[in-house]
Amino acid sequence: MPRPVEKLVSLTINGNTVQAPEGMMLADAALKYGDVEIPVFCYDAKIGPPVGACRMCLVEVEGIPKLQAGCSVAVTDGMVVNTESDQVKAAQEAVLEFILINHPLDCPVCDKGGECPLQDNAFGWGGGLSRFIEPKRHFEKPLALSPLIAIDRERCILCYRCVRYSQEVAEDFQLVLEERGADTFVTTFDGHPYVAPFSGNIIELCPVGALTSRPYRFRARPWDIEQAGSICTLCPAQCNVSFSVRDERVLRVLGRDHDGVDDGWLCDKGRFAYQAIHVDERVTEPMMRDGGELRPVTWELAIETAAKLLAHAGANTGAIVGGETTNEEGVLLTHLMREALGSNDLDSRPGGALEPELLRALNQPSLQAAVPDLQYAHAVLVLDCEPVDDAPILDLRLRKGVRHHDVKLVVASSRPSALDPRAAHSARFAPGCGEAFAAALAAELAGQPSASLAQAAGADPADVTAVAQTLKDAGDEVVILWGERLTGGPRRNEGARALLNLAAQLGIDGRDCAGLLEIPAGTNSRGLREVGVLPNASIGLGDAAVAGRDSREIAEALAEGDLTALILLHSDPLLDQPDGSLWRRALGKATTVVAHAAFLTPAVKEHANVIFPAESYAEKEGTVVHPDSRVQRLRRSIARQGETRAEWALLAELSARIGNDPAALTCSMVSARIFDQVPFYNGLSLDLIGGAGIRWSERAEAASFPSAPAAPFQLDAPPAAASPNGLLRLGSFRSIWASPEVEASPALAFLHPRQRVEIAPGDAERLGIRHGENVTVASNGDSVTGLAEVRAGAPEGTVFLQNAIPGDSAAQLEGPLVEVRRS
Repeated sequence: MPRPVEKLVSLTINGNTVQAPEGMMLADAALKYGDVEIPVFCYDAKIGPPVGACRMCLVEVEGIPKLQAGCSVAVTDGMVVNTESDQVKAAQEAVLEFILINHPLDCPVCDKGGECPLQDNAFGWGGGLSRFIEPKRHFEKPLALSPLIAIDRERCILCYRCVRYSQEVAEDFQLVLEERGADTFVTTFDGHPYVAPFSGNIIELCPVGALTSRPYRFRARPWDIEQAGSICTLCPAQCNVSFSVRDERVLRVLGRDHDGVDDGWLCDKGRFAYQAIHVDERVTEPMMRDGGELRPVTWELAIETAAKLLAHAGANTGAIVGGETTNEEGVLLTHLMREALGSNDLDSRPGGALEPELLRALNQPSLQAAVPDLQYAHAVLVLDCEPVDDAPILDLRLRKGVRHHDVKLVVASSRPSALDPRAAHSARFAPGCGEAFAAALAAELAGQPSASLAQAAGADPADVTAVAQTLKDAGDEVVILWGERLTGGPRRNEGARALLNLAAQLGIDGRDCAGLLEIPAGTNSRGLREVGVLPNASIGLGDAAVAGRDSREIAEALAEGDLTALILLHSDPLLDQPDGSLWRRALGKATTVVAHAAFLTPAVKEHANVIFPAESYAEKEGTVVHPDSRVQRLRRSIARQGETRAEWALLAELSARIGNDPAALTCSMVSARIFDQVPFYNGLSLDLIGGAGIRWSERAEAASFPSAPAAPFQLDAPPAAASPNGLLRLGSFRSIWASPEVEASPALAFLHPRQRVEIAPGDAERLGIRHGENVTVASNGDSVTGLAEVRAGAPEGTVFLQNAIPGDSAAQLEGPLVEVRRS
């Protein structure tokens, strides 16, 4: 359904004429356009259509004899509304008195006290007296609704927000109401803990203190804390957050509503992983390897040693840059590598470097879709990615589009998706064959034979035909949400060409509410590419003067001795890079490894010579770029913990010690340099970016983006998917919970994944494997073990393993075929 066209109507609220969009709910219109607050409990526009359950929002509407629920009445032209009449006041007092009948008077010990809508409404619209003298209802309290959420059922006012959220927004369908009347209470359907990727949002939704955060419980009162706005950098979704800070410690994380980014929601990793900032396991002082052991050292010794080691290696240095790196840190690292050390061997793409013209073609401003387009487009094709793992908040946006705007959702992936039940059609292809599937789909849309390409992808040709027909029938506005793995690996350039051909066949270039939206491997992957953290591109996505080695070539050169030193900036190759065996050999051969890390992850712990403590996202300043081209600003919210220093300053000092001072005195000076040197960033400033960010692709300066060849491209015939032939194809995925921050956070540690082996029921039966058994997956002498997960939707002939976990990672195996057996 296209984005609604806003039509203004005039109405009168308490004698004042107000203009508001037609169809907007009266409660929203009165507050936003008339500066009149109509109290509500059950209503929250983010959840969806109102239900009018609490009756707190009753108002008079001229021409209607009975009081109307302001949350459920849409504004119309000529409407006359009164929110201050005696009848309205009496009704609101009566509703509040009724709600407070069973509500305990425990505000002094309630975590919600001081920021509680029930308190606010009682003061603003309540009568101040209660006639109720009978005993109140009682429940056992508090109960652990989950390891993250406590529920106090005595405080619950039965507004239904949490239950509606579970069923209508997250669609996990876990929360329900049981019993009837005054005995009604919120629980899970089966009594199990409420564990889901987005469960923490019900804490913010609750208008009373019935649902509270267990990690935050009794830690602070609202008058003890300050709110500091910034960006969550734990995944590419880059949600806008507000840190609750007390005594330079983050005590909780709240959503900072941004319709263009997160729609006001957070995933549980973004909400609770802040605990990793303050755990003892975090690296907060420089460390050096001495006699095979890592020991804390002074900053002067660490910087001096690192500078000498890197200067000695010189051009024989490589650098791997992780996605949590800011643009400013990326620019200063490229200066260190290219200007100070004379090396072009740096990369921020784990899948290898794309040809520069293809990278520019994929990022053409006219081809960029925005996040809100996912809910308003006629159709969305999810291609070779799993949003709930790769950029979780986009999963909620897609569900909203299907639920409220009739978006035709099509999922094409190798692994079963959480979105399959909501999709108009789902198609499967073999792991690593996204290129062939995209080529088959483009051919089908062009009216050309596609069966052979579909078979090469390991897909059913009928699925390709059905997907193409669904996209054709949906309408002109189509968004392709694609994963970076589509353009990774040996055939990454062919994957990019196939994707561009598909976009051309759909005609989405230059069309509103349509385009490409990539989910990259790292949080700031897009920004790092645009500022030149690539072996074959310079700042602004220009061609590099001399092309260097990409990530895999860096590993090969280290293993062969052609490179001797390695800089790891927010990256652990054993977790973040494919081909773990190659990286183990490479790290073992490297004579110098300088790491910037917050935790002693496997590669850092075993191979780093010098470790500099990395800032957390609450301590950083700088800029990042959202996958939809929105430049966003990180603001420092707390003091740096321990002896941690600003990483941009550290990188600048290393360059200066080696003999090439970048003259970076402040982080804002580096930001200004970026805005000046990247043509399509020209005119930006930190003040202009502000708290909401700016999509550079929508600015006039986007016209200066480098040109690129346009589709159609001539494609080589893709290789056929590996035939299982008694073995199984190997597929891999990274769980939302696979990160050092989750492992280190006490509240989230129970979610940190261990290896599970996803296998189809038919394959499990053939191999004699039962659900929950220990199994071994082996290839070329290497093996990993995990628990079997027999998954009904898994395609036969394929097994899926997790990567990015410290032990038994899928990256340890070399595909495409593996042996699976009972341990």
